[in-house]
Parts: sequence; C-alpha cells; structure tokens
Amino acid sequence: MVYEYDGSYEGFLCCIFESYVNREFPIAFACNEEFPVLSLYSVRSVETDLAHSSRILRSITERSPRAARLLYRAFHTCMDNREACLYRFVQKLYADGPQFLRRPSDDACFPLYKAVRHLSGELEKLRGFVRFSDYSGVLGAEIRPKNRVLPFLRRYFCERYANESFFLYDRTHGELLLYSGGRSRIVQADSLTLAPPDEQEAQYRRLWKAFFDTVAIEDRRNERCQNTFLPKRYRSTMTEFQSEAAFIPEASPADASLPSAPNGTPAPEIPPVSEPPAPVSCT
Repeated sequence: MVYEYDGSYEGFLCCIFESYVNREFPIAFACNEEFPVLSLYSVRSVETDLAHSSRILRSITERSPRAARLLYRAFHTCMDNREACLYRFVQKLYADGPQFLRRPSDDACFPLYKAVRHLSGELEKLRGFVRFSDYSGVLGAEIRPKNRVLPFLRRYFCERYANESFFLYDRTHGELLLYSGGRSRIVQADSLTLAPPDEQEAQYRRLWKAFFDTVAIEDRRNERCQNTFLPKRYRSTMTEFQSEAAFIPEASPADASLPSAPNGTPAPEIPPVSEPPAPVSCT
C-alpha cells in the first residue's frame, strides 16, 4: 500500500493514524504532486484531518516529548526516504517505548539524528549568511537551502527585525516567510522575481562589497579554509559574491534618454510670389 498525502507535517501524522486504524503498513509515501502515474501498489489517498494529527501528536508527546521534537525537526530535513524512516521511528516508539532514544546508533534513530544534525548546521550558517535588501521600505532576501529551514529561522529573524517589515524566500522549496507589525506567516510561492535595486540600495551593496574586499588580507588568502567555513552553495545569494549586474541601479524615468527626432527632410524651397505687373496706361 502506498500512502498519498499533501506533504505537510499534519498530513504525515494523518498517514500514521490511518495505518493504525486500518492495520496497514505502507510500503511508501508520496506527496500529491510527486506521485507517479503508474504504480504496482494500491494507493490510499489520506486527507489531512487536524483532529487525527493532533491525536497522534499527543500520543507521541505523552510517550516522549524528546521524540516528538526529533520527529518534527527530522520531517523538515532532506534525508533520503524520509517518510519511511520517520514511520519506522514511530513504530519502534509505540512498540518499545522511548528507551531506544538513548542509543544514537540504533537503526531507527541514527538516520534522524544524522539528518537533524545537518539541519542544525545549515540553520547556523544561514543565520549569518542571509543578506537583506531594501525594496521600497521592505527588507527582502532569498535563500537556497537543502532543508526546509523557514519554520526554524522564523523566530530568529522576527525577533531580530521586530520593528521592520520583511520577507525571506526559500527558492528551493517555494516557501515565503512574511513578517509585518509583529505578525508572521509562511506561505507557498512557486516563483518570486526580485526587483533590481534603486540607487540607494545599489550604493549600499557597493559599500558592502568594498568592505568585504578591503578587510581581506591577500597574503593570507586560503581558498580551502574559506570553502570550509563558507561553502560555495551559499554564495549565490550573498551580496559580496554577486556579479556586477547586482550593483547596477534601476534606471529612473528621468535617466531614460528621450527619443531623438527623426532625420527631417528639408522642405522644398518656396519660390517667391511675384506680383502681377501693373497695366500699361493708355495715353
């Protein structure tokens, strides 16, 4: 049996609920948009029911709050065969209790601990590598993480920029974090095109780039060390590593060149109008 769900954490908990109610052991899990057209297994479409997901979450938390936290964080990672690993973890929690959590090398725990450790490392880097730009009074930035990090970066940036309005776009997973007036929200956004900088923002970017180039000591340049502390996959969204196009301000209407007048064809010369000769007087 293959379980098809909407890809949300609550939807996955509903899959666990359905498997125990129907006494089924799913062979695989698939999101609605990722499910293959052809399959050799029967498919059960699981609807997201908050009452069912709350019931499963409450039962897991009662057995082990630590397991509930680990399950939530591991769900937002990019580990291979994620849902199957999480389902096996919940199965063992229900069958044996939380004692196996003390053994990090346990087959049910190790994939989750490894994935969460990778998530934590990515979060630590992104807290320092995110570069915001000013878009008409609203701060904005984009990131390309491997894991779904916005739920965990939400509190950090909302507290840091509590008096600002900002957005943070996860281009990898198509998610957008919005914050304004003390309220935040994460929404789906399949695509987002950022406007080019205005003159002031372009000047800020050039200053930051100049600072980055000036503070570096050329004689002590160590590419290997830099790649360790600043992996190249983060640099595509960092101001100091952008190409020159990112520092060119958007042309204002006043700066736009006026269309030149077409080459005029000289008008033909108009011959002077001759007055009729006076009549000859008769004598």
